[in-house]
Order: sequence, then C-alpha cells, then structure tokens
Amino acid sequence: MVTATPSTSKKSAGARKTAAGKSRTGRGPDAVALLEADHRAVEKLFAQFEKARDTDRKKVLAEKICLELKIHTQIEEEIFYPTSREFLDDEDIVDEAVVEHAAAKELIAEIETMQPDEELYDAKVTVLQEQIQHHVEEEESEYFPKLQKTDMDMKAVGVMLKARKGELMSQMGGGQGVAVQ
Repeated sequence: MVTATPSTSKKSAGARKTAAGKSRTGRGPDAVALLEADHRAVEKLFAQFEKARDTDRKKVLAEKICLELKIHTQIEEEIFYPTSREFLDDEDIVDEAVVEHAAAKELIAEIETMQPDEELYDAKVTVLQEQIQHHVEEEESEYFPKLQKTDMDMKAVGVMLKARKGELMSQMGGGQGVAVQ
C-alpha cells in the first residue's frame, strides 16, 4: 500500500486529519483535480462511442475507455482510497467505491473479449457508462468534498497518482494518456 504519510491502522480522527496537511500548496497536481480530469476524459470517450456507427471506431473507443478505466481504478485503489481512509471518518464511502470498481471491472473484462458486432456489445458499453456515471456522481458530490475538508495532502497524493498513472500507461501500452478526438 502506498500512502502520503506514515500511518497506523487506527489513528484517532484528529491525528488522521493533521498528519499529512503540510504542503497543500506545493507543486504538482491536486489529487481530486487529476481524478476529475480522468472522469471528464472518459465521459468524452463514452460520448464519442454513442455517436460512432462504424464497428472499427467503436472497437477503438471501447478499448480506450477500458484502458482509461482500468488505470483510473488501479491508481484509486492503490493510492487514493487507502490514503483517504486515514483521513475520513466514513469508511462506507470508500467501501462503496471499491465495490463499484469491482462491478465495472467485470464489465470491462467482458467488453475486452468481445467484438462490436456481437450481441450485447453496445449494451455492455452502455451499462458500463451508466455505472461509471453513477460512480463519478458519488465521488464528485460526496467523497471528494468530504475529503477536501480534511488535511490530506492533495498535492502529495496527486504527485503519486500522476506518477503511477504514467507507469501504468507505459506498461499497458497506452502512452501518456488517451487522446480524445
């Protein structure tokens, strides 16, 4: 587990909320801003998929969507969620996000084994889109605002997220990000 600060499994709420609040204005991307930028990029890809009529174009877009979501869920699960647990008094919000990721990963795995002309392909991408929209809405309206009221060092976590995302993009053959056209 990678965290922004040394932690123990059961810190007091006060200790959790002050342990990493030292360099909120430091250099680097803000964790929430980075994750929200990922959300916007995937939303654009889903919108392009909805408009696509050509099966080759659908396949390319679905592959980009799946890649982006796999990387996004991984950096959240490896870095963001474990770190944020140390600062939130609400374990349920993190647990729900993890469960939502699991459901999305199942659909991603199914989509990746299919071709756009197969039965249910479009339906699976549409259901994935709906699941992601729900997940994003909860993160952006509940999870992130609660976390932003804590002293978690959003810059330090953002730096870690960005670095890990770059590593995963390189490993998974995605370069440094998906270009939305």
